[in-house]
Amino acid sequence: MSVTDPIADMLARIRNATMSRHEIVQMPASKLKVEMVRILKEEGFIEDYETVKDDAGHDALRIRLHYRSKDEPGIMGLKRVSKPGLRIHVGKGEIPRYYGGLGVSILSTSRGVMTGRQAWKTGIGGELLCYVW
Repeated sequence: MSVTDPIADMLARIRNATMSRHEIVQMPASKLKVEMVRILKEEGFIEDYETVKDDAGHDALRIRLHYRSKDEPGIMGLKRVSKPGLRIHVGKGEIPRYYGGLGVSILSTSRGVMTGRQAWKTGIGGELLCYVW
């Protein structure tokens, strides 16, 4: 089945899995998704991730979710910003700090996928993909 916005699909799967208190969530893999999940691991929102082959032989991304306590997930919220119908690009001076710096903005730049903080330190802008808090 074709998905028109794979990043929004990934964020929805993670959101639904955390609300249902699942330990693991699996989805189709892509290079962009793997880079976004790498950032989530570096920032401490998830425990671990791996790429595996699914039943049909396609690459799948398996994410082990992080929970601070029994009732509190590591990811409190996810918000998709740039969409296929309306791309949002920010310059180096326009990179937002989400939740006063407690959240993370993820950007796709000319030097790869990175957090808003990393892009600001590097001095480059890019497409604002999503916020995670």
